[in-house]
Amino acid sequence: MAQDDGNSIIVLDKFIQATRDSGYKGTISAIAELVDNSIQAGAKRIGITLENGEKDPAWPISVAVLDNGTGMDRATLRQALRFGGSSRFNNRAGLGRYGMGLPNASLSQARRVEVYSWQKKDDPLFVYLDVDEIIAGSLTRVPDPKLRRIPDGHCNKPTASGTLVFWRRCDRLDHRRINTVARKLMFALGRIFRYFLWDGLKIEVNGEPVEPVDPLYLRQPSRWAGGTAFQEPLQFEIRVPSTNGTIAPTGRVTVTFSELPVSKWHDLPNEEKRAMGITNGAGVSVVRGGREIDYGWHFMGGKRKENYDDWWRCEVHFDPVLDETFGITHTKQEIHPQDYLLEVLSPELEVMAKALNARVRRSHLEAKTSNLTSDVERRAAACDDQLSPISCAKGPSPYAAAINDLAKRHPVLRQPLDNGESVEYRIVEDAMCDAAFFQPLLDKGRVVVVVNPRHRFFRDAYGPLLEEDSPESRRLSAVLQSLLLAAARAESVATSAKEREIIARYRQAWSDALEVFLRE
Repeated sequence: MAQDDGNSIIVLDKFIQATRDSGYKGTISAIAELVDNSIQAGAKRIGITLENGEKDPAWPISVAVLDNGTGMDRATLRQALRFGGSSRFNNRAGLGRYGMGLPNASLSQARRVEVYSWQKKDDPLFVYLDVDEIIAGSLTRVPDPKLRRIPDGHCNKPTASGTLVFWRRCDRLDHRRINTVARKLMFALGRIFRYFLWDGLKIEVNGEPVEPVDPLYLRQPSRWAGGTAFQEPLQFEIRVPSTNGTIAPTGRVTVTFSELPVSKWHDLPNEEKRAMGITNGAGVSVVRGGREIDYGWHFMGGKRKENYDDWWRCEVHFDPVLDETFGITHTKQEIHPQDYLLEVLSPELEVMAKALNARVRRSHLEAKTSNLTSDVERRAAACDDQLSPISCAKGPSPYAAAINDLAKRHPVLRQPLDNGESVEYRIVEDAMCDAAFFQPLLDKGRVVVVVNPRHRFFRDAYGPLLEEDSPESRRLSAVLQSLLLAAARAESVATSAKEREIIARYRQAWSDALEVFLRE
């Protein structure tokens, strides 16, 4: 065993213990590193197995990652377990650049990592690192690879070439139950490697295929879809600052926004929204060359994250030439963007974020108001037979043109009327040609109340009451909407043009007085 003379670059045992605490956020990011290596090796299938580990309760789970990539020869295999020992150092064509991934990711989660690799159906070569042997001083170099059979159950159908990475004595996994680790892994890998999955890569966790997870909810196949793109993607050409007088390269950044279908998903149970990644899912997916690097509240400038922001998403996709500009770490799990990049992206993204937030607010209010209003409308229709029948003016309806115009903006008014005898009631919000708070339109078995959002009573009372979400506010909103429907129906007593004109003048005078009385 080589002895440390006190002048080596690193103190090996302390370095290993320290590096276990650095770099990786957790189990998912460490396993994703192994998937990167498999993809880099040309693998088309990657199988991740979580199984019961050693008898010691300190490490109840073992992890194995098997791929059908090109495999490694003796020299490459030995280099793969050296920190910084990559044959592709600083190569931007693939997913890895620094050669820290396999040893650093593995020892961040397990006290021992074993690697089996083979080419052209040769017998597998075996090599390992063991934290406890390094600390004890009995392992100071990566051992010479030796021929060894793959453990039973981990490669039942040998491929022509491939690699198996086996973590033993896993003492730092995020969770201690196999089902929990597997569930979180399926979702995270589906999002991180979605572009590779769309391109045909197969990943399995304990035999279950990983589905692509699109955080924008735009693409199929994906675990969930239903979003819509918001405007055209933004394109930025970013020039990397030159050094030593060299020609500075230029990379492209593409920013895509999407909106989630509030009206469709608003009423889903909270558990389902959490399972779909909607609740607490606000953020920006940062993608490098098809691989998600980070997910968080990036490039938003002064825009603070709110609950409404769960309902829109953003993806920032950049060329690998911009690695330093985005400040990606060697673990490929977070970014630290340069100031000049923030100056370019943040103002544009902040404007879009604020616009989307406002749209989501309106959509939520409309969905909530629609639910409440529908209940009031149904109740009014059910009670209508207890009232005197509506008397309609003879000849063409004086309100038909107004209703047809409203129907262009309110699809609910384009629905055919029920052929039954019940009267249909509708409440819609629309800017009116006059200044009245509301206007009734009665036509062919339909009572429509048009509420004016520009009136001060709407801004000060009606609108805020609808936005509140409490039993008392819902009760008061229902009472107020019932009041409006009753007032509108009462106007059906006016069957002549003169009577309608008198009532309209009264309603306008009432609205004007209400506007004045509410002024501060």
